[in-house]
Amino acid sequence: MTATLDTSTSGTDTVAANRVRRGRRRRGIIAVLVVLVAAAFAASLMFGKTFYPPSDVMRVILGEDVPGASFAVGTLRIPRTVLAVVAGICFGLGGVTFQTMLRNPLASPDIIGISSGASAAAAFAIIVLSLGGSQVSAVAIVAGLAVAVLIYALSFRNGVAGTRLILIGIGIAAMLDSLTSYLLSTAATWDLQETTRWLTGSLNGTTWTATVPVLVALAVFGPVLLGQTRNLSMLQLGDDTAQALGVRVERTRIVLIIAAVGLIAFATAAAGPIAFVAFLSGPIAARIVGPGTSLVVPAALVGALLVLVADFCGQYAFGTRYPVGVVTGVLGAPYLVYLIIRSNRSGGSL
Repeated sequence: MTATLDTSTSGTDTVAANRVRRGRRRRGIIAVLVVLVAAAFAASLMFGKTFYPPSDVMRVILGEDVPGASFAVGTLRIPRTVLAVVAGICFGLGGVTFQTMLRNPLASPDIIGISSGASAAAAFAIIVLSLGGSQVSAVAIVAGLAVAVLIYALSFRNGVAGTRLILIGIGIAAMLDSLTSYLLSTAATWDLQETTRWLTGSLNGTTWTATVPVLVALAVFGPVLLGQTRNLSMLQLGDDTAQALGVRVERTRIVLIIAAVGLIAFATAAAGPIAFVAFLSGPIAARIVGPGTSLVVPAALVGALLVLVADFCGQYAFGTRYPVGVVTGVLGAPYLVYLIIRSNRSGGSL
């Protein structure tokens, strides 16, 4: 009897110790990611065609008039860099929410059609309706939300199965991408240039007018996702297990989808569908944090870091300047192929 109690106590202590160790590792990695994001943010403000020291950057941020720096840093670099951080956080949060909720790394908004819906709507608004600026953004936001509702409705059958939702989403994405290609083939030269720039995913010409709505969306939907972190972790165990643990599965899933799609739609409307950031953020966070902990905050920070670094490299690392979406596409496409090959070899379903 005593031996049994000792064994039980020892097992409980081991579980508790592992939980504490994972928590410490997660907090340490979050701290490192915060430092890296801050460093990339500072570098994006200081470096460019002209280098401005940290003192000049701080003076601009504090509202002082610094010749040269007030325009280059205050008007051009700060809105662009803030949007890079906020859009990266939105893509990271939205992507990891879908991937965790549906228990599949392929269940990313840019894989299952949500980003394709926003892109097709934006192309239609520019080419057919001759809209521009905030009007295109509004159309993209509404379309992203509408496509998410359509995918959810088509995949609902006594609940939502992750594999069914992913397959339906991929099919809808293919149709929407075909529509976008058709619209591009009929576009006038000017509309084609504008649409292509938007579809690629770019932070060029960013202003506070484009950045502020994304900040508002993050302030509204971000706390919703953070508040649902525990329920999201429970959903990862399966619907039956989550329900047994007290989670209202369908209600929780709808709240998570609305919040995640809201973040993705607003970020896409401001910066375009920056390829694969939502897809990569969660898996990268999972690799560095490890199993057994929430990936919501680490994935958000990874998303911000990816967009910041990709945009900086796209501007200054090559002989010519590339939009941020080109750089992230080069990073994300090989990983998508690798993930599909690994899933097939392991017998996993897509």
